[in-house]
Amino acid sequence: MTGIYDKFSLTGKVSLVTGGGGLLGREFVKTLAEAGSLVYLADINADLVEQTVHSLAGLPGKVSGLVLDVTDPASVDTAIGQVGRDTGHLDVLVNSAALDPKFDPGHSRTYNNAFEDYPLQSWKEGLEVNLTGVFLVTQAASRLMIRQNKGAIINICSTYGLVGPDQRVYDKPGKTKTYKPVFYSVTKAGILGFTRYLAAYYAGTGIRVNALTPGGVENGHDEQFMQNYSSRAILGRMAERDEMNGALLYLASDASSYMTGGNLVVDGGWTAW
Repeated sequence: MTGIYDKFSLTGKVSLVTGGGGLLGREFVKTLAEAGSLVYLADINADLVEQTVHSLAGLPGKVSGLVLDVTDPASVDTAIGQVGRDTGHLDVLVNSAALDPKFDPGHSRTYNNAFEDYPLQSWKEGLEVNLTGVFLVTQAASRLMIRQNKGAIINICSTYGLVGPDQRVYDKPGKTKTYKPVFYSVTKAGILGFTRYLAAYYAGTGIRVNALTPGGVENGHDEQFMQNYSSRAILGRMAERDEMNGALLYLASDASSYMTGGNLVVDGGWTAW
């Protein structure tokens, strides 16, 4: 029997993180590589892939970049095919790529559409990336995992897949009211259904499928939003960007060998009220 710290090791494992250039995606790549995994950082932005891979050089596990559009079956097949040709196996898949309307300085787009006027095209785009993209990548990756009869699939959910958005946190005195759009809650709730479906589908194999549900992560938000959000969390603050990493490593490693079909919630108590 191995010791508990050995169970968290990913030495010799191969991982793929979609949305690997994002706020949490980069943290997930770094965590897996620190645990010894060879990690493929996949993102649609080629420049971001190159920059992020360069910034993560020197970790115990190597980080390689892939340009991947999760909504394009050909792009997905090319990326997963490269992983298969390079390594012959895939042990960990993290589905982190998603459209996530943000309210921080790095995102200039505003979301002030009420549900009654929400554009059909925006709805379709959200479903295409957040659900169909996860379907396509997981379907391709599972063909490698089924051959080895082992693998860990981790789907990134959100508290808004568990409960409805508290739209009050986006209120700012004297400003036009903004909303977290409908597609986000619907797709993140769908991620949980997808997770449970796959976990049951792969019963009797060594493939485990779980979800990780983060709470809000601080990223230079304005003071009003920070106060609004923090007042709703039991811990009284937003998460730091590295506070999901322990949960991610647990789900990716043998430390969670008896867990499948589950959802690990790390939200500062947001959904416990």
